[in-house]
Amino acid sequence: MSKLKNKVAVITGGNSGIGFSTVQYFLNEGAKVVFSGRRQEALDQASQELSGEFITVLADQAKPADNAKLIKKAVDAYGKIDVLFANAGVAQFMPSDQVTEDFFDNQFDINIKGPVFLVKEAIPHLKDGASIIFNTSIVHQKGFEGSGVYSASKGALRAYARVLTAELAPRKIRVNSIAPGPIGTPIYSKMDGMSEEEVEQMGANMAQSVPLSRFGEPQEIAAAAVFLASDDASYVNGIELEIDGGMSQI
Repeated sequence: MSKLKNKVAVITGGNSGIGFSTVQYFLNEGAKVVFSGRRQEALDQASQELSGEFITVLADQAKPADNAKLIKKAVDAYGKIDVLFANAGVAQFMPSDQVTEDFFDNQFDINIKGPVFLVKEAIPHLKDGASIIFNTSIVHQKGFEGSGVYSASKGALRAYARVLTAELAPRKIRVNSIAPGPIGTPIYSKMDGMSEEEVEQMGANMAQSVPLSRFGEPQEIAAAAVFLASDDASYVNGIELEIDGGMSQI
């Protein structure tokens, strides 16, 4: 398999869940991958399970300086970047009358501020014809209770992607977004303010709302990322691709 042969890809949050599956898929398709994570232990563990040409970088997408470090590491190693996947994100739920400033800032710093500054650092080093992919969510398309801040952060990312599509069009750089529905990843065990029982109940309710009656798998997102990063998607630009078993459509 060589849809991404010799392409240089940068992926944030590549040590687990959707990000890790995407790193695996990209490597299997021949890409050279530079991926980040916030915990060195998790990066080391992920590295043991991978084969191919890759570099890990300890970096927090919420911090502009870390985004600059990630891009510099990639450019120092490989010269230019063909694919940028702003994957790292956080999902936290809280009723609107209980939202705190820290709760708000944390999600906006990771989910929108981070990708904006990641792209800013990457733009000078993207090859003409490169591909940028954002991990948004169907949450901003629907009115899930308690998701106001999370939805707003992902909606902002989608709006930003539209503008970026226009700005980078002269260089034939494609900008697309993947909007997952409920996916079985570790993010569900990291939802602050919710007990394990509440998380399980929310998951069960979500699964019932999916026409396919199940959660998606990280690999199903990774396969879509390969498509959007490859020449197979050469005329796909500016879209948000919902991968949610039909949840957002009916």
